[in-house]
Amino acid sequence: MRHKDQRIGIFIDVQNLYHSAKNFYHAKINYRELVKVLIANRQLIRALGYVVKSETLGSEEKGEQSFFGALEKAGIDLRIKDLQIFPGGMKKADWDVGMAVDAIRMSEFLDVVILVTGDGDFMPLLDYLKWGKGRIVEVAAFGRNTSARLKESADVFIDLGEMPRMLLKK
Repeated sequence: MRHKDQRIGIFIDVQNLYHSAKNFYHAKINYRELVKVLIANRQLIRALGYVVKSETLGSEEKGEQSFFGALEKAGIDLRIKDLQIFPGGMKKADWDVGMAVDAIRMSEFLDVVILVTGDGDFMPLLDYLKWGKGRIVEVAAFGRNTSARLKESADVFIDLGEMPRMLLKK
């Protein structure tokens, strides 16, 4: 199914991936390895990572900038959104719609769309890309906390939890 002439786009739900690795594996993601595995000798058009910038100051902010820098060094273009804080203290940091819009827009010149998320909210996007656009859709995430429907519906499911080089132990 994979061949070197395929044009691919990678769309990474960084928050989903980060928290999955942290909570289930007590580890960090090796983003350079992630991009390499997903490209699989195909033609990468663009890799986009969706991140939320917190409102913190000091050392935490420096850590965030370092993290963003590591993503960029791995070949991931960042889409950055500020954390929204509502009256009453509720916080919102959601890139789902932005990620979906970018994937649909870019699907015009891609053969394969790779969604790096375990979030079942992306099912309508997956269905549209497959059936509405005729694209191959791969999903890469940690199998143990990925939506069953997302895994079943993807043309290819890549379980990052089964790839030891994908995780960097703290």
